[in-house]
Amino acid sequence: MTEKKKHLQSIHVQHNKYTAGCETEIMPIPDFVYISMSQHIGTPCKPLVAKGDYVKVGQPIGDTDAFVSVPIHSSVSGIVTGIEGVRSGNGGNDTIVIIEADKKQELWDGIQVPKVNNRKEFVKAVRTSGLVGLGGASFPTHIKYNPKNIDEVTTLIVNGAECEPFITSDHRLMLEETENIISGMLLVMKFLELEEGFIGIEDNKPDAIEAINNMIIQKGSPNIKVVPLRSRYPQGAERVMVYEVTGKTMDAGVLPAELGIILSNVTSIAFLGQHFKDGIPLINKRITVDGNAVSRPANVMCPIGTKIADVIEFCGGYKEEPKKILMGGPMMGRAIFTDQMPVIKNNNAILAFAGEQAWVKEETACINCGRCYKACPFKLMPTALSSAVQRKDAEALERFKVMQCMECGSCSYICPARRPLSFNNKLGKAILKEAQSNNGK
Repeated sequence: MTEKKKHLQSIHVQHNKYTAGCETEIMPIPDFVYISMSQHIGTPCKPLVAKGDYVKVGQPIGDTDAFVSVPIHSSVSGIVTGIEGVRSGNGGNDTIVIIEADKKQELWDGIQVPKVNNRKEFVKAVRTSGLVGLGGASFPTHIKYNPKNIDEVTTLIVNGAECEPFITSDHRLMLEETENIISGMLLVMKFLELEEGFIGIEDNKPDAIEAINNMIIQKGSPNIKVVPLRSRYPQGAERVMVYEVTGKTMDAGVLPAELGIILSNVTSIAFLGQHFKDGIPLINKRITVDGNAVSRPANVMCPIGTKIADVIEFCGGYKEEPKKILMGGPMMGRAIFTDQMPVIKNNNAILAFAGEQAWVKEETACINCGRCYKACPFKLMPTALSSAVQRKDAEALERFKVMQCMECGSCSYICPARRPLSFNNKLGKAILKEAQSNNGK
């Protein structure tokens, strides 16, 4: 590791890790699953099945020839009862394959443990598994593992920070699938010919740090090391993680591979460790269910495609009417308009809030306190950017480096005036991109 001079700017948030001690519960197979064909960044899949088809667990039901894509598999066995177009959580259009489960959970005949001898075969097997970045980005993992400059890449970093409030699904994974994590790291390092591996874990998870260290010793893997990180937000952001572990600065638009690094979420790595033992593709997801509207907060393993309402029902239902439901954490997750939406691959939490937890304080005038600037890991000027957004001033947005913003929400969280600074930066990016497009850039 490269010696660092100092930490990036960060903030302290109330972590509210109420479910950290809750062992993962296996949810029963629901009556129906609703499997989205848009579960990765890039081109959505096209259904490979039709209404009336019988499908088995792990059977491919969606795919595309597009470069940035991965196949989608059935999480249950049963009958395809429909293929419908719906409105997605981000406001776009989505295609859903609806399967009525027969509860038999028959495995697809084509499932087999991957047999690979080199990087090319390994990358192909990773794509076939349907794996995407499970930390939230949903970028196809096989593309990440096959950079153009692979000969210059030497380091694997596994992100186990889990810095978002409420979410503990990665924490439980590190305690419950410790062996899979180290096995997955060794596979990636072997076939990508990497020299060293690091796993960054916030120091508020001492039991996870101990479990991983013990497994490293058990596996005899001295080239893998745990890096305890400060319990600060946004420690788990890609560019922050790279800097905190290696001391290397990564600007927006730069890929970790350009710095000689492969970066993967701990859940993605653990999946590979298990997949290369049983061959079962990505069909289940461990999620944290929490919030003051939920009767029984828990960590739940459920089939991908399970309706959020069914997951909530498994956790005892709502104890009061939710005023806000999030997929993901309160800092970078997204609010959804209905609990009839399905769980997707990169979903790591469902948070349902009522009352004070759901209340957004009224915005007031900026008092020029500078807290947003002090909170930004990359020393951006959120108030200047917000003013440029109001003026739709693309030149100022570029000058103040709006594209460097990773939308972590630190500025909005720390702002005493409760201004939506992070969201304004998102709007600013759209304004700048449109201006550049019109200018032919």
